[in-house]
This record gives sequence, structure tokens and C-alpha cells, in this order.
Amino acid sequence: MGINQTMSIELRHLRYFIAVAEELHFGRAAERLHISQPPLSQQIQILEEKINAKLLERNNRNVALTAAGTMFLKEAYQILAQVDAAATKAARMEKGELGELSIGFTSTTPFMHKVTMSLRQYREAYPEVSIHMHQMNTKQQIAPLITGRIDIGIMRNTVLPEQLDYQLLFKEPFMVAVYEGHPLLEFIDVGVDIQQLADYPFIFFERDVGTALYDEINQLLTSAGVVPTISQEAGEAMTILGLVSAGMGISVITESFTRMKIDGVKYLKLTNINASSEVWLVYNTRRTLPSVAKKLTNLLMANIVGNQK
Repeated sequence: MGINQTMSIELRHLRYFIAVAEELHFGRAAERLHISQPPLSQQIQILEEKINAKLLERNNRNVALTAAGTMFLKEAYQILAQVDAAATKAARMEKGELGELSIGFTSTTPFMHKVTMSLRQYREAYPEVSIHMHQMNTKQQIAPLITGRIDIGIMRNTVLPEQLDYQLLFKEPFMVAVYEGHPLLEFIDVGVDIQQLADYPFIFFERDVGTALYDEINQLLTSAGVVPTISQEAGEAMTILGLVSAGMGISVITESFTRMKIDGVKYLKLTNINASSEVWLVYNTRRTLPSVAKKLTNLLMANIVGNQK
């Protein structure tokens, strides 16, 4: 028996054999399979020839399983069960109910209520999807999106290579973080204009760490005619707010960061209408987006963008 001959066994051969083995009668098995008896007998004979083993004892009155047939029946059950299970899994993956999902996110994402709410809803709706979260700043997400290491990225607006595209989730207001007792706190109820910040030292995000906020905030200030005096730089928002609390300067941050409650830090609104940062959902247009990622994308768009209309 050659391997090619064995490999040519088809699933229908297994189903035909199982029907005969369970009925122990070719006529009843043929009726159950909705085929005539002669082709069924022929296919069983072909199966026996392919595996080089007699599976059934036949005479005019009875059909019985041989020892090889009994063993083969058990294996045939397992093979068909595995095929059915694989087909079910494939169908569920196509529907986005099963699989793996890799998401890139910035350090502010966990503080964005609309995003975290959507992630929780998704997790509850599709518990069999394995979600892998990767914290990266905006610029660090670009390469993994291109290579496919992450399926989608939640990031700030930035320059994207041509193979990446985005959907706008929402615009997040910028706020001013000041230390307790700062002169600007007299405007805490009405907010401040960007130009009112000109005389104070700033604590900025480090440009070298790749966060898009450095460029965004710098552009926001300079477009209003404010050339910031940067007294300190830090790579993490928590560090920046700690330095604000210590009186080292003020900082412009996004609203999501205000959910961090730091002793000695107060937050003021900016009254400028353009004082906001865009939050994007980014994906690779040259890669087929997995169904699990499409499900989450649709949920995010419905929960966030849909509610803004």
C-alpha cells in the first residue's frame, strides 16, 4: 500500500463506512445516505482496497465488522469529529467569535472611558477571543502595524506611511495642569486662554521618546504666539504631574490624564476652540483585517463616533 493511495481516502468514504458499520445492512445504510446500494457497496470495496484491509464480513444474510473494521470505525469517528470541530472553529473565526487580537495603545488609552467601556463590552461579548494589549506611544506603533505584529492601534494623530490609514474616534480637549496655589487658579471656573500661559515655565513630554504629544502641544502653543520656556522634560505623564505638583512648572496635557488624581495638582480648561488632540484608530490597508479586529472596530465606531452624531 503506497502512501499516495492511502492519502486519497475521502471523507465521504468514512461517512459511507460509518453508516454501514452502524446499520450492519447495506440497504438500510444506502437509504440513510440517500444513495443506491450498488454504488455504496462499490465505495466500501474501494475503501478496503485503499487501506489494504478487510473491514466488513459479508454474506447473503449478515454484515459484521472485522477486527480491523472495529478499530477503523473508532478512528473514523475521531477524524470526522476533528473535521467538524475544525469547520466550526473556522466558521466562528470568520464571524469574529474566535481568534486572537493584538492591539497597540498609548499610555492615555486606559484613561479614555469610551474606549475602555468598548473593550469591556467586546470582552464580555467574545470571551473566546484572546486579546493581546501592547502599550506603545504613537510613533512606536507604526512599525508593528506595518509588519502585522498588531492588528489595530489606538494613537494620537501623526504622519502615517501610505499603507496605514485611520478612523477618527474623537477629539480630546487639552487641559492645563498647575500646582496648588498657582496664580492661574483664579480662572479655574472659566478656563484660560493659551496666551495666558506665556509667562510660565513648562514641563513637556520628552521628544525623544516618540510621543506625538510633544509636537502637538508645541504646535498648539506656537500657533497662539506662545514660545514655551521648557524647564523640565519627562517621558511619562505621571512624572510630569509629579513635577507640576513640586512647583517645577505647568504642563499642557490631554483631558484623559486628568483622571490621575495627584495631590497638589489642579486642572484648568483651555478656552481656545482648537485646543484638542485627535484620537485615531489605525490599521494597515494592505493587510486583511481579521474578523475579530473588524468586530472591535465596529464596536468602537458605534459607541464613540455614533454617539457623537
